[in-house]
Amino acid sequence: MPDRLVTRLAGVALRLPPTRSGPVRVTRDLPVRARDGVVLRTDHYAPKVRDAPTVLIRTPYGRGGPLRLLGRLLAARGRHAVIQSCRGTGGSGGTFAPLVHERDDGLDTLDWLRRQPWWSGQLGMFGVSYQGFAQWALAADAGEELRAMVAVVTASATRDSTYAGESFALDTVLTWAELLHAQTVPWLARQWELKRGQPRLAAALVHLPLVDADRVATGVTIPFFQEWLRHHTPEAGYWRNRVFADRVPLVRAPVVMVSGWHDIFLPAQLDDHATLRAAGAQPRLVIGPWTHGSPGLFVAALREGLAWLDEHLTAAAPAGRPSRDTTTPVRLYVSGPGGGWRDLPDWPPPAVETAWHLHPGGELAVRRPVASAPDEFRYDPADPTPSLGGPLLVAKRAGPVDNRHVEARPDVLTYTSAPLTGPIEVIGPVRAEIHVRSDLPYLDVFVRLCDVDRRGRSWNVCDGLVRVTPERFPADPRGVRTVPVPIWPTAYRFAAGHRLRVQVAGGAHPRWARNPGTGAPLGTAVTLRAGWRQVLHEPAYPSALLLPIVHSAPPQPPI
Repeated sequence: MPDRLVTRLAGVALRLPPTRSGPVRVTRDLPVRARDGVVLRTDHYAPKVRDAPTVLIRTPYGRGGPLRLLGRLLAARGRHAVIQSCRGTGGSGGTFAPLVHERDDGLDTLDWLRRQPWWSGQLGMFGVSYQGFAQWALAADAGEELRAMVAVVTASATRDSTYAGESFALDTVLTWAELLHAQTVPWLARQWELKRGQPRLAAALVHLPLVDADRVATGVTIPFFQEWLRHHTPEAGYWRNRVFADRVPLVRAPVVMVSGWHDIFLPAQLDDHATLRAAGAQPRLVIGPWTHGSPGLFVAALREGLAWLDEHLTAAAPAGRPSRDTTTPVRLYVSGPGGGWRDLPDWPPPAVETAWHLHPGGELAVRRPVASAPDEFRYDPADPTPSLGGPLLVAKRAGPVDNRHVEARPDVLTYTSAPLTGPIEVIGPVRAEIHVRSDLPYLDVFVRLCDVDRRGRSWNVCDGLVRVTPERFPADPRGVRTVPVPIWPTAYRFAAGHRLRVQVAGGAHPRWARNPGTGAPLGTAVTLRAGWRQVLHEPAYPSALLLPIVHSAPPQPPI
């Protein structure tokens, strides 16, 4: 099927306005030379219009597939689309080192653009995941020529997502390392590995020590994986030039952010949104019922991104001008029965933070706790509590799943409310405060909120994990550690007749690396120590989940 027909059909499927720019001229494998002589291979999709703005996409994932379609869609809408492979990928020279070269290579590419006869002085950027990191690396230094950004499931700082809760996002990091390596192996070999269910990756995720896991998964050593195992402390200078959060307030271009409630970068992306708002900017935020790789996310990103570029990337528009768009700044999908899309003036919306306390007998209720004995469980890193669904890199394993299987394990505590007499809508940041006592000073605290439907199925809504060390969370005279647990933000409607459930566990493997219980370094730990945990819920130690409630009916009292 001719590319022009594919582009037209894609525009119809996405319900985009018809284009009138004529045929698209494509030039592939252009050499863009960086300051150190490395050649960055670049494709140019040119529209048949004069003085057209340019949209830059820098990617480590090759320039074919969906990006080829995006290039044609942009050019058909009167934009020069420039799609470039990051160094060390897709035919570009040099060695790929995540986040290291993106600022300088982006600036060198911008210099190259300025020398092109078709350059109009107006730049937009579009990027999903790592492509968005490359945007943020360049954005603050791109000057007035940068008129618009489309940032999809991405963030300016990856360090906190890599070490969420100061643990290690093992599944995401190792899966991504394997994915990047797979781009260098023959296509048939890759298809065979996928057909077999990626047994090498599965073996690597349970392998110890972690310093060998990349070789188990790919057969080779992945330099950045080794570095990320070593440089994991917050004060590590390694990350200073690999995060760009401190430059976000300097970005003046209008930004649209698209994410999903089960995306791996959602908390960090919302931090970027808050930073822009504090700096006086008016970004648009769209969050849907998506995971990092959802097909629906790709469709929404194209619709939102192309509309944003149409709105802001025009010959007459000065950088940072107010939007003419009449839509609200925030559009959210409220998950759960009776939910749907909502338009809001800002994020987060006004809400009443309500504490749902843990009680003995596995009860969850808004009333204050009374004197009670703690609940306890034994966590064994040799048989780690598994992770089910939630924010994962691979879409087919991510998102909401029935949690009853993991809740039946003896190393998972559950606390469940009475059936709701009316709906409860939770929209905003979620957090928990758990008071825990352990016979080991090194442990993890995992908390998950679930929606239990009328059939008894327990669907995960949001969760979080914190790694505990004696220095971060000192014990009081009774040996109790108070552990605040940041949990993924959400927008969820709990229907009448449903119940809220809170899980408390000692881990969620392999989404997070298991805690060996010894305090040994992340990459070299091999000795595993099991230990008991006690969760307290009494007046002095009121363990609770704190929910931002925007609409609710009182829970039904216990019978």
